Amino acid sequence: MIRMATDVGGTFTDLVAGNEADGSLTVAKDLTTVRDQSGGVLSTMALSGIDPAAIAEFVHGGTTVINAITERKGVRTALVTTRGFRDVLAIGRGNRPDLYNLHFDPPHPFVPRKWRFEVTERIGADGEIVTPLDKDELETIAETCRQDGIEAIAITFLHSYRNPVHEQACAERLAALLPDVAVTESSGFTREWREFERTSTSVLNAYVQPIIHRYFDRLEARLREQGVTAPLKAMQSNGGTTSFAHARKHPLTLVESGPAAGVNGAVVVGRAAELPDIIAFDVGGTTAKCSLIRGGMATVNTDYWIEKTRHHPGYPVKAPVVDIVEVGAGGGSIARIGSDGRLRVGPQSAGAEPGPACYGRGGTEPTVTDSKLLTGVLDVASFSGGRISLSVEKATRAMQPIADSLKTSIVEAAAAVIRLAEANMINALKLVSVQRGHDPRDFAMLAYGGGGAMHAATLARELGTKELVIPLYPGLFSAWGMLATAPRHDLVRTIPLDAQASTDADLQTVLDDMAEEARQYFAASGPDHPLNLTARVELRYHGQEHTVPVPVDARNADLAALIEAFHAAHEQAYTFRLEDTRVEIIQFHLAAEQATTLPQILPVSLAGRDASLAKTGERPVHFGEDGMRDTPVLDRALLPVEQVFEGPAIVTEPTATTLILPGQTYVMDRLGFLHIRESA
Repeated sequence: MIRMATDVGGTFTDLVAGNEADGSLTVAKDLTTVRDQSGGVLSTMALSGIDPAAIAEFVHGGTTVINAITERKGVRTALVTTRGFRDVLAIGRGNRPDLYNLHFDPPHPFVPRKWRFEVTERIGADGEIVTPLDKDELETIAETCRQDGIEAIAITFLHSYRNPVHEQACAERLAALLPDVAVTESSGFTREWREFERTSTSVLNAYVQPIIHRYFDRLEARLREQGVTAPLKAMQSNGGTTSFAHARKHPLTLVESGPAAGVNGAVVVGRAAELPDIIAFDVGGTTAKCSLIRGGMATVNTDYWIEKTRHHPGYPVKAPVVDIVEVGAGGGSIARIGSDGRLRVGPQSAGAEPGPACYGRGGTEPTVTDSKLLTGVLDVASFSGGRISLSVEKATRAMQPIADSLKTSIVEAAAAVIRLAEANMINALKLVSVQRGHDPRDFAMLAYGGGGAMHAATLARELGTKELVIPLYPGLFSAWGMLATAPRHDLVRTIPLDAQASTDADLQTVLDDMAEEARQYFAASGPDHPLNLTARVELRYHGQEHTVPVPVDARNADLAALIEAFHAAHEQAYTFRLEDTRVEIIQFHLAAEQATTLPQILPVSLAGRDASLAKTGERPVHFGEDGMRDTPVLDRALLPVEQVFEGPAIVTEPTATTLILPGQTYVMDRLGFLHIRESA
């Protein structure tokens, strides 16, 4: 049985196929075809040489959703909402990050005011109908949408998270009046409270729904033409997979599909390496992403923001997303001199087209990848398995304006670009660790992505992690992580309860109802398999605005233990507890996951591994403050197992380059993982 996964990134498209019979892996990598991402998927399949008819399962993840949003390439969208609430989308929240900026430019709604329609209806906060839905008003709205060429409609009514009956009736009527228009009701996507966030979520889902529908239709047709008969699954941001059919209606669940798969893979590697506490660190062509794994479990939250920065509030999404912090610093991040004369790196990226200057595909601006080439880390001929020959001359030409502005050499300018990019990365790493009350010294760092292994040694040293681990195939790791992914469905319900006035049975009733809904979801989507249920409850002290999540046994809720766990979790997060204050239960989150076969991690072959054979050369490398050092270049496939070596070193493989600093040691274990530690 062959399980295949493809991950479409901003620069490269990756493929990993696992043979469950013998545990062998087949990998392929090619540049992403930006105009039609299905082209890159098919080209990697061709490179893999696998017979499409032999594929038993196909999983796909990519950047189609996030690209359509950030590039504003979605469809013309309308919003239907409760009378009096058409401007919720524009008003947003008052807690903007740049509070004292008198020239603040607020986020521009994805739906202009002329296409934000109000209807007469009202559901109370308790879920009771206050004012019935006036369906006759929908006739006029539908006619306006038809005349204006609206392709998608989002519906968000007040308090529909408690009772969705009006949204459902509205969706049915609009679908009948406008059969060619995609309709998203907020309650069909999320059952959480917070009106602005729910409205933003339903609008963004509607905005990209026709785009993803067409893309998946095209991809499915091309795969079937190639002879793929296997079920087609989409990687979700919650760390699980779903059917193409479900993804077509809920495309916003795919917004961070690739990074979520990488975190899944990090969990599996952590278990194999007996490292339950990990900081997962992923550097791709456009961004760097990191996530915290504790006790062998990733965290899934429903508070996700698109385009949020220190100066921009971004757009909220109420969808289950693996807890990831992301910054615009990757291999393709462009370096430039700002109007104030200071060096800046990212968030703009050269992407796959035209790509970094050294790719020779038309790029003329210097990037982090160009900098790694100019400082000696990357090899001209062996990059990406030799499929891309890098040009030092083109990288030098691109870097020259930076060097001239800084009044330094080309190499020193490149080193400055790297330092600044890594400063952005270290801030993200601290956000998921130090700023959340975790000591990085208690964690190992797992680095992957095309650029992760090039930067991680410096960052692990600065952060103080106990060790750094580079897995096998780091440049294809997110695709490999998709093979470690099971079908998953998350349910979130906002049901406020007074903890002191509730009982174990009250909690268990809510959890049992959610579990039954999850079972119905899986029963409708495929064969019946055992479900693994995990749950958490979000609580707060009376008078607080936000909550603290606490795990709970989905099948045997214990209210007293839950309250005590909340006190402890609140103290860890905020350094205090209020045991004499009333505790409120606000929200329930149940994750249902089907049992699946994880990819095997087999011991590496010991044949042919020898230190003298592993060394393929030596070249000067710039190590920042340590200056230029002659550095051995080693082939990872030939490194001996369980033999400790001293840095500096460059370890090469077809999909990644690992940089090891002076003063660090490195050793490969029996599973092929590379462990890097500071010298004693």
